[in-house]
Amino acid sequence: MDNFRRPQRGERAKENNEFVFGIRAVIEAIKAGRDIETIYVQRGLSGDLFLELKALLSGSLIPMSVVPIEKLNRMTQKNHQGVIAVISPITYQNIEDLIPAIYEKGETPLILILDSITDVRNMGAIARTAACVGVHAIVVPLKNAAQINADAIKTSAGALFSIPVCRHANLHKTCLFLQDSGLQIVACTEKTTDYIYAPDYTMPTAIVMGSEDEGISNDLLRISDHLAKIPMAGKIESLNVSVAAGVILYEAIRQRTK
Repeated sequence: MDNFRRPQRGERAKENNEFVFGIRAVIEAIKAGRDIETIYVQRGLSGDLFLELKALLSGSLIPMSVVPIEKLNRMTQKNHQGVIAVISPITYQNIEDLIPAIYEKGETPLILILDSITDVRNMGAIARTAACVGVHAIVVPLKNAAQINADAIKTSAGALFSIPVCRHANLHKTCLFLQDSGLQIVACTEKTTDYIYAPDYTMPTAIVMGSEDEGISNDLLRISDHLAKIPMAGKIESLNVSVAAGVILYEAIRQRTK
């Protein structure tokens, strides 16, 4: 396919994914079922072919970002027609398919939900820890989520190839599904007096981590079964989210391996 290429050596790491450019080529990639990380669209783009692309995206779980043409031109010097799709190095899965399979294997689900964590290195570090402790799946939102790219894969030490990653449009609905499936939702947040040692992680559990600047969204906090914070004794009152995820995940594993 003329409109499919790998970025060449020396291009920025965050763009070191395969990508497809050109409106028709991107439409065909979507129809062919390619796993697409995100689609960049030139600001102000119009036309019948673009409308066809928008209609195709309306029922999909593929993020679309409207960007200046300069960004697209930095990604390729060829005729991109205002559209570039970044092909994901992983295959996203559906948590609704995974939970029954976990139960069928006789295992107790341990799920990690990342609410608006956008730093790719944090994503990679969290995935590495999650794989080490045996987390069954990571759930991320459709928007405001770190891109799975070369930096994320490298930081994860390849863990992102082995642990299922699920991308869903509405984390609130996803949490409600998990609760209906017998999982408790534990939100790791400083907005509580309870410590991370209080919940019983031997139960089917989904742990929610939020971004460092905003934390966990209020709609997820409201439906969580437990709010749990990491105790702090020093002058610095917050941990990097990847470190915090490791702390609470290892408490869960400590309880499960008594």
